[in-house]
Amino acid sequence: MTIASDRLQAIREQVQHHLDKGTPEPLSAERQQELVARIKEELVRHNAVIVAHYYTAPEIQALAEETGGCVSDSLQMARFGHDHPAETLIVAGVRFMGETAKILTPDKHVLMPTLEATCSLDIGCPADEFSDFCDQYPDRQVVVYANTSAAVKARADWVVTSSIALEVAEYLADRGDKILWAPDRHLGDYVRRETGADIVMWDGACIVHEEFKARSLLDLKNVYPDAAVLVHPESPASVIELADRVGSTTQIIDAARELDNPQFIVATDQGIFYQLQKQVPDKQFIIAPTAGHGATCHSCGNCPWMAMNELETLAAVFERDDNEIFVDRELGERAMVPLRRMLEFSPNRQAD
Repeated sequence: MTIASDRLQAIREQVQHHLDKGTPEPLSAERQQELVARIKEELVRHNAVIVAHYYTAPEIQALAEETGGCVSDSLQMARFGHDHPAETLIVAGVRFMGETAKILTPDKHVLMPTLEATCSLDIGCPADEFSDFCDQYPDRQVVVYANTSAAVKARADWVVTSSIALEVAEYLADRGDKILWAPDRHLGDYVRRETGADIVMWDGACIVHEEFKARSLLDLKNVYPDAAVLVHPESPASVIELADRVGSTTQIIDAARELDNPQFIVATDQGIFYQLQKQVPDKQFIIAPTAGHGATCHSCGNCPWMAMNELETLAAVFERDDNEIFVDRELGERAMVPLRRMLEFSPNRQAD
């Protein structure tokens, strides 16, 4: 399956629309303190908790941590929101994360700073076209990445994140199952190479990770010969081949703690640097190079939709009527089946 040119153009236009708004003026220290205090009061008043992704801005991550919330990858975000007793979840991330939270906790209110925050993988995998694609391969287990809509998840047998993608593929391959994978072709190709699983893939990609380039990475390695290279598996194969460690955001942070290198070149969204520098303060982190050209160049190394999560919009999250996540109950029940498999999956399961 090849991404239609008009769909790819639509993704780029959405990115450009966001970029054309320009970068907001930095908040003064006084304004930032005012907003943080206001948000803290609102969280208590509404029995709410912030669930934030590693790719959000440092001030958002710090606030989530200070208020007893969660800063993590999408798998742990889902688990935290499911298990936390708060009546309202404030999901600081992108829309599919809010939808996942709502599916797993249908009786909770799920709010986001803005519902405009989406994902190129989600946009690039429309549910109707994906369903038709699945119909062509009825003998395959449908495995979709978490970065997809509720409707796409409802069509799947399994939902995975990058932290468990290899293990799920190995588990299915051991059972003798063939796999239909969507939507990220780079992650799917990495899983196929590592596991030997029989996989057909939807053709999608992350606009951030796809921009990392092997040739420029090699040049940077020459500048920092003692640096280890940490790569997210949504990156192209040529970049993955240069990695000392490949893994999810959580696994990248773990690698930075475990490896002895004084420096790390990191091929994933720059938002992760806040946690890297916080958890491993004695080491240096350098963003992996990108092409620097093309329609998405300004988003390289930084997701434009994650950047929509700001203190100003977070402070107004309870005042608006256009930022609550709703998922059709019947659709949510169908999507719940593969999501529960994701939450309950253990790499040590035996093939059945």
